[in-house]
Amino acid sequence: MRAFGASLGCVWVVACGYLAVLGMLIQPAEAGCTDRANPKCCTGRNNECFEFTRRKAVCFCDTYCQKTGDCCADYQAVCQISVQNVSAGELRTECCKAIDCVVGSWGPWSECSSLCGGGSKERTRQVTVPPRNGGTPCPDLKQRRGCFGHSPVCNAAEEVAKILPDSYKRNFKDPWRRPHMLMKEVKPSYCVHFRVKQASTACRLGLWSSPLLRERSVCIECQGEAMGNRSRCEGDGLEATRTFWTAASVPGCQGSWVRESSREQCTCPQHSLIFV
Repeated sequence: MRAFGASLGCVWVVACGYLAVLGMLIQPAEAGCTDRANPKCCTGRNNECFEFTRRKAVCFCDTYCQKTGDCCADYQAVCQISVQNVSAGELRTECCKAIDCVVGSWGPWSECSSLCGGGSKERTRQVTVPPRNGGTPCPDLKQRRGCFGHSPVCNAAEEVAKILPDSYKRNFKDPWRRPHMLMKEVKPSYCVHFRVKQASTACRLGLWSSPLLRERSVCIECQGEAMGNRSRCEGDGLEATRTFWTAASVPGCQGSWVRESSREQCTCPQHSLIFV
Protein backbone atom coordinates (compact mmCIF):
# COMPACT_ATOMS: atom_id res chain seq x y z
CA MET A 1 0.00 0.00 0.00
CA ARG A 2 2.86 2.53 0.77
CA ALA A 3 4.53 1.62 -2.47
CA PHE A 4 1.23 2.19 -4.32
CA GLY A 5 0.60 5.39 -2.43
CA ALA A 6 4.11 6.60 -3.13
CA SER A 7 3.81 5.84 -6.82
CA LEU A 8 0.43 7.57 -6.96
CA GLY A 9 1.87 10.68 -5.33
CA CYS A 10 4.70 10.73 -7.80
CA VAL A 11 2.30 10.58 -10.73
CA TRP A 12 0.34 13.48 -9.21
CA VAL A 13 3.45 15.66 -8.90
CA VAL A 14 4.48 14.99 -12.52
CA ALA A 15 0.98 15.82 -13.79
CA CYS A 16 0.89 19.09 -11.84
CA GLY A 17 4.29 20.09 -13.19
CA TYR A 18 3.21 19.34 -16.76
CA LEU A 19 0.10 21.50 -16.37
CA ALA A 20 2.13 24.36 -14.96
CA VAL A 21 4.53 24.32 -17.91
CA LEU A 22 1.61 24.09 -20.36
CA GLY A 23 -0.04 27.09 -18.70
CA MET A 24 3.12 29.14 -19.16
CA LEU A 25 3.25 28.22 -22.83
CA ILE A 26 -0.35 29.08 -23.71
CA GLN A 27 -0.73 32.26 -21.63
CA PRO A 28 -2.18 35.21 -23.61
CA ALA A 29 0.19 37.34 -25.65
CA GLU A 30 1.50 40.55 -24.17
CA ALA A 31 -0.21 43.79 -25.23
CA GLY A 32 1.96 46.48 -26.71
CA CYS A 33 2.53 48.68 -29.75
CA THR A 34 -0.35 47.06 -31.62
CA ASP A 35 -2.83 48.46 -29.09
CA ARG A 36 -1.59 52.05 -29.40
CA ALA A 37 -3.49 54.69 -31.33
CA ASN A 38 -1.68 56.13 -34.35
CA PRO A 39 1.17 56.70 -34.46
CA LYS A 40 1.83 53.24 -33.06
CA CYS A 41 5.60 53.81 -33.17
CA CYS A 42 7.71 56.90 -32.52
CA THR A 43 11.15 58.03 -33.61
CA GLY A 44 13.94 59.01 -31.25
CA ARG A 45 13.28 59.20 -27.53
CA ASN A 46 9.64 59.85 -26.69
CA ASN A 47 8.49 59.13 -23.14
CA GLU A 48 4.87 59.58 -24.25
CA CYS A 49 5.18 56.68 -26.69
CA PHE A 50 4.34 53.88 -24.26
CA GLU A 51 1.72 51.22 -23.64
CA PHE A 52 0.78 48.85 -20.82
CA THR A 53 1.27 45.11 -21.06
CA ARG A 54 -1.43 42.70 -19.91
CA ARG A 55 0.45 42.55 -16.62
CA LYS A 56 0.10 46.36 -16.32
CA ALA A 57 3.80 46.92 -16.82
CA VAL A 58 4.97 49.90 -18.89
CA CYS A 59 6.72 49.23 -22.20
CA PHE A 60 7.80 51.64 -24.94
CA CYS A 61 7.43 51.85 -28.72
CA ASP A 62 10.08 54.46 -29.54
CA THR A 63 13.43 53.71 -31.15
CA TYR A 64 15.23 54.58 -27.92
CA CYS A 65 13.73 51.53 -26.22
CA GLN A 66 16.24 49.33 -28.06
CA LYS A 67 19.01 51.02 -26.04
CA THR A 68 17.19 50.93 -22.71
CA GLY A 69 15.78 47.44 -23.24
CA ASP A 70 12.19 48.37 -22.34
CA CYS A 71 10.50 47.81 -25.73
CA CYS A 72 7.09 46.20 -25.89
CA ALA A 73 7.05 42.52 -26.78
CA ASP A 74 5.66 43.16 -30.26
CA TYR A 75 7.99 46.08 -31.03
CA GLN A 76 10.03 44.19 -33.62
CA ALA A 77 6.96 42.95 -35.48
CA VAL A 78 5.07 46.25 -35.45
CA CYS A 79 7.70 48.96 -35.57
CA GLN A 80 10.46 47.54 -37.75
CA ILE A 81 10.08 47.50 -41.50
CA SER A 82 12.37 45.21 -43.45
CA VAL A 83 13.46 46.77 -46.71
CA GLN A 84 15.41 45.08 -49.42
CA ASN A 85 18.61 46.99 -50.11
CA VAL A 86 18.87 46.48 -53.86
CA SER A 87 22.28 48.10 -54.27
CA ALA A 88 23.96 46.04 -51.56
CA GLY A 89 21.88 42.94 -52.25
CA GLU A 90 21.24 42.38 -48.59
CA LEU A 91 18.34 42.76 -46.19
CA ARG A 92 18.52 45.75 -43.88
CA THR A 93 16.08 47.07 -41.32
CA GLU A 94 14.75 50.61 -41.01
CA CYS A 95 13.12 51.23 -37.68
CA CYS A 96 10.23 53.66 -37.39
CA LYS A 97 11.32 55.82 -40.28
CA ALA A 98 9.61 59.20 -39.95
CA ILE A 99 7.74 60.23 -43.11
CA ASP A 100 7.11 63.97 -43.43
CA CYS A 101 3.99 65.40 -45.01
CA VAL A 102 4.30 66.31 -48.68
CA VAL A 103 1.81 68.65 -50.37
CA GLY A 104 1.21 69.54 -53.99
CA SER A 105 1.39 72.97 -55.59
CA TRP A 106 -1.23 75.65 -55.03
CA GLY A 107 -4.28 75.65 -57.24
CA PRO A 108 -5.63 78.75 -58.97
CA TRP A 109 -7.31 81.56 -57.05
CA SER A 110 -11.09 81.49 -56.97
CA GLU A 111 -13.28 84.32 -58.18
CA CYS A 112 -13.90 87.22 -55.81
CA SER A 113 -16.72 86.40 -53.41
CA SER A 114 -18.25 89.84 -53.98
CA LEU A 115 -19.38 91.10 -57.37
CA CYS A 116 -19.13 94.67 -56.15
CA GLY A 117 -16.87 96.00 -53.41
CA GLY A 118 -14.73 94.20 -50.87
CA GLY A 119 -14.66 90.42 -50.76
CA SER A 120 -12.22 87.51 -50.61
CA LYS A 121 -10.78 84.80 -52.82
CA GLU A 122 -9.03 81.57 -51.87
CA ARG A 123 -6.90 78.76 -53.23
CA THR A 124 -6.14 75.24 -51.98
CA ARG A 125 -3.60 72.46 -52.33
CA GLN A 126 -3.79 68.72 -51.71
CA VAL A 127 -1.78 66.31 -49.54
CA THR A 128 0.23 63.90 -51.70
CA VAL A 129 1.99 62.03 -48.87
CA PRO A 130 0.43 62.05 -45.37
CA PRO A 131 2.76 62.15 -42.35
CA ARG A 132 3.56 58.90 -40.56
CA ASN A 133 5.59 57.75 -37.58
CA GLY A 134 5.92 61.22 -36.08
CA GLY A 135 6.89 62.97 -39.31
CA THR A 136 6.45 66.70 -39.90
CA PRO A 137 2.73 67.59 -39.96
CA CYS A 138 1.11 69.11 -43.03
CA PRO A 139 1.22 72.91 -43.52
CA ASP A 140 -1.85 75.01 -44.31
CA LEU A 141 -3.87 73.66 -47.21
CA LYS A 142 -5.90 76.82 -47.82
CA GLN A 143 -4.96 80.44 -48.40
CA ARG A 144 -7.26 83.46 -48.49
CA ARG A 145 -6.72 87.06 -49.50
CA GLY A 146 -8.84 90.15 -49.98
CA CYS A 147 -10.19 91.35 -53.32
CA PHE A 148 -12.35 94.08 -54.74
CA GLY A 149 -15.08 92.99 -57.12
CA HIS A 150 -16.08 95.29 -59.93
CA SER A 151 -18.47 93.44 -62.21
CA PRO A 152 -20.23 95.32 -65.03
CA VAL A 153 -23.40 95.14 -62.94
CA CYS A 154 -21.75 97.18 -60.20
CA ASN A 155 -22.91 100.38 -61.82
CA ALA A 156 -26.47 99.34 -61.10
CA ALA A 157 -25.54 98.71 -57.47
CA GLU A 158 -24.17 102.24 -57.15
CA GLU A 159 -27.33 103.89 -58.47
CA VAL A 160 -29.73 105.56 -56.03
CA ALA A 161 -33.38 104.95 -56.77
CA LYS A 162 -35.75 107.92 -56.71
CA ILE A 163 -39.31 106.94 -55.80
CA LEU A 164 -42.76 108.50 -55.65
CA PRO A 165 -46.25 107.21 -54.84
CA ASP A 166 -48.22 105.64 -57.72
CA SER A 167 -50.53 108.67 -57.76
CA TYR A 168 -47.77 110.28 -59.86
CA LYS A 169 -48.09 107.69 -62.64
CA ARG A 170 -46.70 108.94 -65.92
CA ASN A 171 -48.53 106.81 -68.46
CA PHE A 172 -51.88 108.55 -68.27
CA LYS A 173 -53.69 109.59 -71.46
CA ASP A 174 -52.94 113.23 -72.14
CA PRO A 175 -55.54 114.77 -74.49
CA TRP A 176 -53.09 117.55 -75.42
CA ARG A 177 -50.33 115.15 -76.47
CA ARG A 178 -48.99 115.78 -80.00
CA PRO A 179 -49.81 113.21 -82.74
CA HIS A 180 -46.15 112.24 -83.23
CA MET A 181 -45.94 111.46 -79.51
CA LEU A 182 -48.96 109.15 -79.71
CA MET A 183 -47.09 107.02 -82.29
CA LYS A 184 -44.23 106.46 -79.86
CA GLU A 185 -43.86 102.86 -78.72
CA VAL A 186 -44.92 102.34 -75.12
CA LYS A 187 -42.56 100.11 -73.10
CA PRO A 188 -44.28 97.62 -70.79
CA SER A 189 -43.93 98.13 -67.04
CA TYR A 190 -42.19 95.70 -64.69
CA CYS A 191 -42.31 95.26 -60.91
CA VAL A 192 -39.45 95.01 -58.43
CA HIS A 193 -39.96 93.78 -54.86
CA PHE A 194 -37.60 95.10 -52.22
CA ARG A 195 -37.07 94.42 -48.51
CA VAL A 196 -36.46 97.71 -46.69
CA LYS A 197 -33.32 97.56 -44.54
CA GLN A 198 -33.08 101.16 -43.39
CA ALA A 199 -35.31 104.27 -43.46
CA SER A 200 -34.55 107.68 -42.01
CA THR A 201 -36.83 109.29 -39.41
CA ALA A 202 -37.81 111.98 -41.93
CA CYS A 203 -39.85 109.35 -43.81
CA ARG A 204 -42.39 109.40 -40.97
CA LEU A 205 -43.34 112.97 -41.89
CA GLY A 206 -44.69 112.03 -45.32
CA LEU A 207 -48.10 110.42 -45.71
CA TRP A 208 -47.03 108.05 -48.47
CA SER A 209 -43.49 107.49 -47.16
CA SER A 210 -44.43 106.59 -43.57
CA PRO A 211 -45.07 102.89 -44.49
CA LEU A 212 -41.38 102.58 -45.53
CA LEU A 213 -40.34 100.74 -42.39
CA ARG A 214 -37.43 98.39 -41.71
CA GLU A 215 -37.95 94.79 -42.94
CA ARG A 216 -41.17 95.70 -44.76
CA SER A 217 -41.63 94.39 -48.30
CA VAL A 218 -42.52 97.01 -50.93
CA CYS A 219 -43.41 96.83 -54.63
CA ILE A 220 -41.87 99.48 -56.91
CA GLU A 221 -43.19 99.74 -60.46
CA CYS A 222 -40.95 100.74 -63.34
CA GLN A 223 -43.15 102.39 -65.96
CA GLY A 224 -42.13 102.66 -69.58
CA GLU A 225 -41.58 106.41 -69.64
CA ALA A 226 -39.37 106.29 -66.54
CA MET A 227 -36.87 104.14 -68.45
CA GLY A 228 -35.95 106.88 -70.91
CA ASN A 229 -33.62 105.48 -73.56
CA ARG A 230 -32.76 102.43 -71.47
CA SER A 231 -34.56 99.15 -70.95
CA ARG A 232 -34.83 99.55 -67.17
CA CYS A 233 -35.34 102.14 -64.47
CA GLU A 234 -32.41 103.72 -62.69
CA GLY A 235 -31.85 102.29 -59.23
CA ASP A 236 -33.81 99.05 -59.73
CA GLY A 237 -31.06 97.26 -57.77
CA LEU A 238 -29.44 93.81 -57.82
CA GLU A 239 -30.62 90.51 -56.36
CA ALA A 240 -29.49 90.00 -52.74
CA THR A 241 -27.49 93.25 -52.79
CA ARG A 242 -28.10 96.28 -50.60
CA THR A 243 -28.74 99.45 -52.64
CA PHE A 244 -30.05 102.89 -51.73
CA TRP A 245 -33.18 104.92 -52.36
CA THR A 246 -34.55 108.40 -51.71
CA ALA A 247 -38.10 109.77 -51.63
CA ALA A 248 -38.35 112.48 -54.29
CA SER A 249 -41.03 114.61 -52.59
CA VAL A 250 -40.14 114.12 -48.90
CA PRO A 251 -36.93 116.00 -47.94
CA GLY A 252 -34.50 113.88 -45.94
CA CYS A 253 -36.41 110.63 -46.48
CA GLN A 254 -33.90 108.03 -47.65
CA GLY A 255 -32.61 104.59 -46.82
CA SER A 256 -31.49 101.22 -48.18
CA TRP A 257 -33.15 98.01 -49.32
CA VAL A 258 -32.39 94.61 -50.83
CA ARG A 259 -33.95 93.45 -54.06
CA GLU A 260 -35.79 90.15 -53.60
CA SER A 261 -37.44 89.57 -56.99
CA SER A 262 -38.64 91.20 -60.19
CA ARG A 263 -41.35 90.40 -62.74
CA GLU A 264 -41.74 91.55 -66.31
CA GLN A 265 -44.96 93.06 -67.73
CA CYS A 266 -46.34 93.69 -64.28
CA THR A 267 -48.06 96.48 -62.37
CA CYS A 268 -47.83 96.87 -58.60
CA PRO A 269 -51.00 96.91 -56.45
CA GLN A 270 -52.73 100.18 -55.72
CA HIS A 271 -51.00 102.56 -53.28
CA SER A 272 -47.58 101.21 -54.20
CA LEU A 273 -44.58 103.20 -55.39
CA ILE A 274 -42.97 103.99 -58.74
CA PHE A 275 -39.48 104.81 -59.98
CA VAL A 276 -38.95 108.36 -61.13
